[in-house]
Amino acid sequence: MTDRATVLYDIPGPKARRANLILSVVFGVVLILAAWWIISVLIEKNQLTAEKWSPFLEIQNWTTYLLPGLWATLEAAALSVVIALPVGALFGIARMSDHAWVRWPAGVVVEFFRSIPVIILMLFAFELWFFTFDSSSPFAAVVIGLVLYNGSVLAEVFRAGILAVPKGQTEAAVALGLRKTQLMTLILLPQAVTSMLPAVVSQLVVIVKDTALGGILVGYVELRRAANTSASNYGNLLPTYVVVALIYILINLALGWLSHWLERKLRTRRGGSRIVKIDSAAQSDLMAARQEIEIENVPGIDEFRRP
Repeated sequence: MTDRATVLYDIPGPKARRANLILSVVFGVVLILAAWWIISVLIEKNQLTAEKWSPFLEIQNWTTYLLPGLWATLEAAALSVVIALPVGALFGIARMSDHAWVRWPAGVVVEFFRSIPVIILMLFAFELWFFTFDSSSPFAAVVIGLVLYNGSVLAEVFRAGILAVPKGQTEAAVALGLRKTQLMTLILLPQAVTSMLPAVVSQLVVIVKDTALGGILVGYVELRRAANTSASNYGNLLPTYVVVALIYILINLALGWLSHWLERKLRTRRGGSRIVKIDSAAQSDLMAARQEIEIENVPGIDEFRRP
């Protein structure tokens, strides 16, 4: 038995540990067999030959297709993030307004654009841009579609994060005479940022991946579309998409690392990460002293102590 207590689950007994071991072994064998089958199929289809993977060693393939596509993906995603974050914060705060003429229109806008698929928003933005300026701009269509959809989703994230702050913080700020603007900027938002970070980063990952929809619908030459052109020229479709998938994974892992670093930085700045450790002997002495103080404060305790 371990000395660590847990309230999440019961410590497994001998039978449960034996069953878990058997299931783990069976699952591992099945996983190995599935990997072996996939590799054998790839070898049979000549997808693991050096000829299929050698184009990635050519500088021209990267400079002509993959790197420009990657830059286009990051450019559209970065601009969408820069616009969507303040838009989401603005509409999220507006939905919490005490004025109905602010709260209701903000709610309608958020629910409307949150309910429409982003690919349809890109199509409408592409057509609207063409009718307005008499010229097509796939980049503008992708950015507008991503901002409208993800801005509305981020509005709900900001609103949920602010509402998650304990009400005592708001009551204390009101008791001190702070205005609503000071309450939001000095009390609620700084505390809500840390809790909102995982959801915000998840939405940033969605923005990066949804840029690929622009290459399908409006002809924006992002990473997936550029990789498809490269695969058509070199005849290595599967290896190209494996490399593209790895690039997306690395980008999303970088975003996750950035969010963890930022969250740790914010907690450290507020002193939330400082943990005081007390050993068992000091804790026992502390509990004994606390019990002695409680006994001393009991009325009439001196009568029982008289010999």
